[in-house]
Amino acid sequence: MIKRKKTDTSGRMLMMDYFKSIFSEQFRSIRANINFSIRDKGAKTLLITSASVGEGKSTIASNLGIAFAQEGKKVLLIDADLRKPTMHFTFNQFISPGITNLLLSNWSIEDVVKDSGVKGLYIITCGPIPSNPAELISHRNMDQFIVEVKKKYDLIIFDAPPLLSVADAQILSEKCDGTILVVSSGKTEKRNMMKAKEALQHSKANIVGAVLNNFKLDKNHHYYEYYVETD
Repeated sequence: MIKRKKTDTSGRMLMMDYFKSIFSEQFRSIRANINFSIRDKGAKTLLITSASVGEGKSTIASNLGIAFAQEGKKVLLIDADLRKPTMHFTFNQFISPGITNLLLSNWSIEDVVKDSGVKGLYIITCGPIPSNPAELISHRNMDQFIVEVKKKYDLIIFDAPPLLSVADAQILSEKCDGTILVVSSGKTEKRNMMKAKEALQHSKANIVGAVLNNFKLDKNHHYYEYYVETD
C-alpha cells in the first residue's frame, strides 16, 4: 500500500513522491495518450474538469502537470477553480498572489507565477476568491492572459470547477485547446457524465478524452489506477 507523505497537506498523492510506483506509471500512460491525441494539433492549453465535486479532478491536474514536467516540458499549472481552490494546499504555497490578482489588478505573469518544487513545473494559485468567478473567466483579460502564457510555456493546464455546479468550466473550455473529463469509478453517475459531455459539446470544447479515477484493480491491490480513454 502506498502511503501519503506527511508533507502533502492536501492529502493528495503526488507522483513526484512515488516515481517508480504503478501509481506514477499510470500517469505516464495518460501523458502518452494525451501526447498522441494532440501532437498534430499544436495544442498548448488543457482544461481538466469533472461532472461533479469530489471526483478527483484537482489531483489529476496536479499529477499531469508533474508528468509533463518530468518529460522535459515547461509546464504551467493554474488553479482556475475560483470558488473552491486547492492548489495552494497541494503544493504548500500561499493562495495569493494568484490568477485573480492578474485578472483584476493587472499584475504581471511574473508576479503571480510560483515555483512548484518540481523541475519544469510552475503554478499560479487562485489568489483572493472573487465575487464573480464566471464573469472574470469570460473577460477579455483571460483571453489576453492565455495568449501571453502560450508564448512562455510548452503546456498550460487549467484545473477548473465541476461542469454541473457552475458555468466556469464550460466558459473556459471554449478558450482552451483541449478538455479532459475526470470520471470517478463507482461514484460518477452515468447521467451526470452525459450531461457534462453535452455541456462541453454545447460550448464547442475539444474533448481530448476522459480519465477514469479511483478504479481499484482487484481486492488484492490497494493502490488506485488511472486510465484515459481518448476519442
